[in-house]
Amino acid sequence: MIAWASGISDRGWMPEAGISGMPILLKDNIETADMPTTAGSLALSGNAPGRDAPIVTRLREAGAVILGKTNLSEWANIRSTNSISGWSAVVGQTRNPYDPARTPCGSSAGSAVAVAIGLAPAAIGTETNGSIVCPASVNGVVGFKPTVGLVSRTHIVPISHSQDTAGPIATTVEDAAIVLSVIAGSDPLDPATVEADARKVDYRAALDAGSLNGARIGVMRFLIANYSAETQAEFERALQAMRNAGAELVEITEGPDMQAVGASLQVLLTELKVDLNAYLASTDPAQVPSRSLADLIAFNAAEPRETVLFGQELFIRAEATTGLEDPVYIASRERSLRAAGPEGIDRMMATHRVVALVAPTTSRAWTNDPTDDDRSQGSSSSLAAVAGYPHLTVPMGFDRGMPVGISFIGGKWDDAKVLSLGYAFEQRTRARRAPALQPEG
Repeated sequence: MIAWASGISDRGWMPEAGISGMPILLKDNIETADMPTTAGSLALSGNAPGRDAPIVTRLREAGAVILGKTNLSEWANIRSTNSISGWSAVVGQTRNPYDPARTPCGSSAGSAVAVAIGLAPAAIGTETNGSIVCPASVNGVVGFKPTVGLVSRTHIVPISHSQDTAGPIATTVEDAAIVLSVIAGSDPLDPATVEADARKVDYRAALDAGSLNGARIGVMRFLIANYSAETQAEFERALQAMRNAGAELVEITEGPDMQAVGASLQVLLTELKVDLNAYLASTDPAQVPSRSLADLIAFNAAEPRETVLFGQELFIRAEATTGLEDPVYIASRERSLRAAGPEGIDRMMATHRVVALVAPTTSRAWTNDPTDDDRSQGSSSSLAAVAGYPHLTVPMGFDRGMPVGISFIGGKWDDAKVLSLGYAFEQRTRARRAPALQPEG
């Protein structure tokens, strides 16, 4: 397999050209006029409404080359608490190229793996909580979850209008910034993006390899004990690299109420029913006979290929919710948002006078064997996901031979700053090593 790597001229595209000619892959929950959009579910196997999502229109008009769709965790990991990252009934299991026995993480697994093995310099993923940054981290690439509202979600199979966003997964921070500069912008069909045109900038032009010099960075030390010893050691080396680049690191030993942040699950389940029913109503009944979440539950119950590995208990819980006027939903949204944003990221940044927060993204990829005791260890995704704030992961090293990333998190609309700090770290450390691909057989 021939891999594209940033700066190699024989792939037909170079960063100097901007996005014109850049090959891009799309997660298979993003609509295109020329391909079905399945979200990994057999219930949507015929879903071909013949329309481009606005972000796809932006990419095409800017000259990007849409190569195709990538596999994902079915329904973006919201069907079951036991779902397997990177598995869908439509395609099967996406595998981690550094060790096929270990998870590619989810739900944008295919997008991250495709970039890691060089099928394209960039892909589009989507995130509700961790679905860009986790697969990017464990597959050794860059992943960026923008501020919610910077990028349109129209014609993307939804989970939650409070937390969903599309974002780039790329080989380098520069490539991610090039893509973000194109897909960012207001969409009249997505009210969350009303400020996007006023807030967006040229993210590539804003990159500064010296941006760590003099920057006060908050180290979310209260999270660190949850990670593997090897990832903690890599993180300490990463912190030293930032000190050597002139950053002033500030230890943050007390964090927000993470139990309150976790109240967002009720938000996701409630919004899933409302938002997914609205999406299904926009599809062609001849192509998508399932017209509601209740119909999807019935479809899965009758289709053995859907439930061969795990069930749909989260779908069932979501169906039992009673809508956006439910006081329990309203209280859960207010509680989780306040804990993650004003009393979480905002308070930590203001109290400690820092411009960004850092932590390991997650530890090494765990195995897909349910009888194995190697499990997910540590995550920094929830605060930025629930608050709707920007989150960048950049390769920082290896944990037992598996790549791990460092997370840079900022406040709302701090996307350019977060990308620039991550770029400065990337340029100084150059920690990424591509996987050694093995031929099948």
